Amino acid sequence: MLELASPESVGLDPTRWQFSLDLVDDWCRQDLIPSAGLLVARSAKTTGTYLFGRQVLTGEHASIHDDAIFLIASITKPIVATGLMLLVERAEVALGDRVTRFIPEFGKNGKNGITVRHLLTHTSGLPDMLPNNVELRAANAGLSEFVRHTCEVELDFPAGRGVQYQSMGFAILGEIIARVTQSTCAEFLRGEIFGPLEMHDTALGTPDDWYEGDQPKVDRIAEIRLPEAQQDADTWNWNGRYWRNLGAPWGGLLTTPADLGKFAQMMLNQGVTDGVRVLAASSVQASIRNQLARMKDVPETDRRCRPWGLGWRLNWPAHSANFGDLLGPNTYGHWGATGTVLWIDPDHQSFAVFLSTLPQEPHGSYLAKLSNAVAAAMI
Repeated sequence: MLELASPESVGLDPTRWQFSLDLVDDWCRQDLIPSAGLLVARSAKTTGTYLFGRQVLTGEHASIHDDAIFLIASITKPIVATGLMLLVERAEVALGDRVTRFIPEFGKNGKNGITVRHLLTHTSGLPDMLPNNVELRAANAGLSEFVRHTCEVELDFPAGRGVQYQSMGFAILGEIIARVTQSTCAEFLRGEIFGPLEMHDTALGTPDDWYEGDQPKVDRIAEIRLPEAQQDADTWNWNGRYWRNLGAPWGGLLTTPADLGKFAQMMLNQGVTDGVRVLAASSVQASIRNQLARMKDVPETDRRCRPWGLGWRLNWPAHSANFGDLLGPNTYGHWGATGTVLWIDPDHQSFAVFLSTLPQEPHGSYLAKLSNAVAAAMI
């Protein structure tokens, strides 16, 4: 899918591109970031995947594996949204459907009017995380428990009246996918997206076979430097088996820069990969269009300055976090709390994947700085 080429053939200024690589290498050498992976492509050409730093936080033999896998956190969301759009194409779901059509018990505490579109655009009024989020994780709760508690929770504002980033909306989207397809969200994504794109090192939650053999695939997962809130969370932190296995539709995807690049190129190709259509072109276009523009009850400043597509964050003017300052107005993508970012620029047929193991919420300063360096390298 992606052709390996020189920086000049990719459309990168060689000196500026080398500066970008040296920048990440220097961050890792100084231990500002434990490890990172970078892949940049333009017009289906790339200089390849670059990996920096170390695989684990301590130990003598800690160099990053050349096939390292990263937990990408909330970049999971637009991929789950893509799975939902497949159901829209097949007339099994409509964006205007009420969630209660699929999950009748969801309609408690004023949630009866929430639609699928509200979930995809962060306009549902649901909280980002549940009030008892830590307790659920500490108890190693399954996805069904997160769904059950989301069905019980009260809204922070009426659906369609505001914008609030909400991970629990994607817990519900994953449940809709599961109920409609009669499979798990993870199984559906594997069969309908990861398989056709040959994303062989990608999974929503670690499968059992990733633990098997003399060299189990889980050993390729780069260890994350945990934030303070997870320092004592031995049973549920990002590096633990519980969280890796859970497959949270809001943040549990594991992948490599190369695999995520295949997904990004599919989006740039309007849903096609190697002659095989994964997603309809109309679905791609709807997904990256400002969905807030026609939502009249959403505050005007949100509609104009903080636009969302369907699961995709569009480029927000005057907002440096994660995407930086130099990307074009039609750029879209997402970031992840573990220190990851994916952005796609259809105007220049380019994308960048930067996966790290340093949590950078809420500002994503390293992500933004590298995004600026990469954008500046593009000729």
